[in-house]
Amino acid sequence: MTELTSKQRKVLEKFAQPMSAMVQIGGAGLTEAQVAQIDRCLADHELIKVKFNEFKDDKKDLTGEVVQKTDATLVRIIGNVAILYRPAEKADDRQYEKALKKA
Repeated sequence: MTELTSKQRKVLEKFAQPMSAMVQIGGAGLTEAQVAQIDRCLADHELIKVKFNEFKDDKKDLTGEVVQKTDATLVRIIGNVAILYRPAEKADDRQYEKALKKA
């Protein structure tokens, strides 16, 4: 898990703002299949949004569980949407590294 400064969080929030949620947590709650899907999305995109259609009261706990299982970093929870970040494994594939270093 990467530690982010408040300035780095702001930078990632700006990149995430126009994005749509890639994963939605519904009536079934957080399943292992959804955790695997979130892991794949993070591997492909580095920065994703997860929307809570149900379990809105438990979103902080569920997000913490996702962060722990996927080795991601929570950027911020805004409303019922969590923004997650995990840098790409290959340095050449990292899209946000330059912007984060400037912050």
